[in-house]
Amino acid sequence: MIRNKKIIVGITGSIAAYKAAFLVRLLIKNGAEVQVVMTEAATHFIPAITLSTLSKNKVLIELINDENWNNHVELGLSADLILIAPATANTIAKMSNGICDNLLQAIYLSAKCPVAFAPAMDLDMWLHPSTQNNVTKLQQYGNYLIDVEDGELASGLVGKGRMAEPETIIEWVNQFFQSKNELQKLEGKNILITAGPTFEPIDPVRFIGNRSSGKMGIELAKIAANNGAKVTLLLGDTSLKANHPNITTYSCPTAQSMYDKATECFSKNDIAICASAVADYTPSIVADSKIKKADNNLIIELKKTPDTLAELGKFKTQNQALVGFALETNNELENAKTKLKNKNADIIVLNSLQNKGAGFQHDTNQITILDSKNNVIDFELKSKELVAIDILKHISQYYL
Repeated sequence: MIRNKKIIVGITGSIAAYKAAFLVRLLIKNGAEVQVVMTEAATHFIPAITLSTLSKNKVLIELINDENWNNHVELGLSADLILIAPATANTIAKMSNGICDNLLQAIYLSAKCPVAFAPAMDLDMWLHPSTQNNVTKLQQYGNYLIDVEDGELASGLVGKGRMAEPETIIEWVNQFFQSKNELQKLEGKNILITAGPTFEPIDPVRFIGNRSSGKMGIELAKIAANNGAKVTLLLGDTSLKANHPNITTYSCPTAQSMYDKATECFSKNDIAICASAVADYTPSIVADSKIKKADNNLIIELKKTPDTLAELGKFKTQNQALVGFALETNNELENAKTKLKNKNADIIVLNSLQNKGAGFQHDTNQITILDSKNNVIDFELKSKELVAIDILKHISQYYL
């Protein structure tokens, strides 16, 4: 899948820059056309001539070199992928805040192609809130994180911060281009996605909610948008965002608002993916002011919330695909099959709280896909980004 792809490899000032030589060699071996771009700091860790020899191209470092201008716009337009490895905390901060003080940053800010970054730094730098915020921002911009690995660091500490090994990055790049091919059918499609929790108010201060973060739905939205789909994202009460020109986001903090907007938008979409964790019940009466604590117990009467997935299933046409999620704690398959039938869905994505690393507030998920064509497919534990790719690939293969 890498063969004949044009890949810009950005190398920044980290001791992990030595791994870039192996990475470039493997890319060339797999048939890629590689253009290396280095920051000045990177040249202190690995000589440009090594990477020039391996890539069979002159390494670019400065915007102006020998009185010639390196056209950063043209470079960003011509590539199939920009791969920044290693990406230091400094470079990640610049990328997330739009700072343009070197050639690599100019290419990044001009790029129309996908961008992936493989961080490399010490443990405390990686865990610092500012770094984590910058990484989150880059992902929200639609960039792809090739996550750090756990192990011995240059400082002598042991923990997260090591740049992924070149073989791991090559595997990621292969999967990325393979997924791009398999997700081509999404281009031009209109996709409705619900994500995140709903918070059902008890009074102006308190609410009934759940532990959903919205990560799964947001990853689905980003992957779909990155592959040319036009996404309408109905987002529950979460601080996470999905910034992409192909994504239009509406705030839907309650079950009723989610239902209202979903039923309004459904007819205009080819696919609807109900990934949000909508509350099943909401208080019958919402107090106008804060309920004061008293000596006696507080009894709150609850009423059922509207069922968005079931309602969409009633009006689904033959030209639409409807996907629902099921989070179960017992009798998982039986409950998911029942939901698939009762809601008139095409696909149910099942995840179980019995599986470690699956469900709410994790960066990973482990799913089983059940569909109306009698497929039942189990997947291993993966990052939610890769899980989103698996779900969208299944939709593309069987329903588009």
